[in-house]
This record gives sequence, structure tokens and C-alpha cells, in this order.
Amino acid sequence: MNFANARFGASGAEGLTAQEFAHLGGGSIAYLKTIKSEDAQRLFPQIEEIRPGLQLFALIGADGAPIMLTDSKDAAIANAWEHELETVSVH
Repeated sequence: MNFANARFGASGAEGLTAQEFAHLGGGSIAYLKTIKSEDAQRLFPQIEEIRPGLQLFALIGADGAPIMLTDSKDAAIANAWEHELETVSVH
């Protein structure tokens, strides 16, 4: 299924363009994603090389913009709360 073209009748999001969907929750929602250190460079290209095999937590804005990378889930959640962002877990 192509989610960019999906329609959500009951939720009131029917007819959203891909760009509108990407900005849904912007400024109020952040996604918390567990990632491997090997994948961190893709999301956070500005970081230096990280030792392979680490479990990290990425805080990502609703629009997909990376916000924070940490080795502590609590630190990521605290950073989101500090910036008045509600966290949603991504698996």
C-alpha cells in the first residue's frame, strides 16, 4: 500500500497530499525510534563514526527531521518533553 496516497475517512485526514501528511503533527509530535549505531550515520550524517553494535535512540520530528541521537531512552524522552513534544514510539 502506498501510504502517501492512502485516505483516512474516519480520522478526518481524507484527501491529504503526501506533503500535508508529512507535516501532520509538526511541532507537537516526535517519533522515538530504536536504531543500531550502524544506521545512525544515515539519519544523522553530521555525527562522527560510532562504534558498531550499539543500541541508540533517535528522536525524529513529525516531518522526518532528525532531532536527537542518544544511548538513553530516558534522555530522548526528556528532550522531547523539554521542547513540548509528545513522543510516539516507532518500531
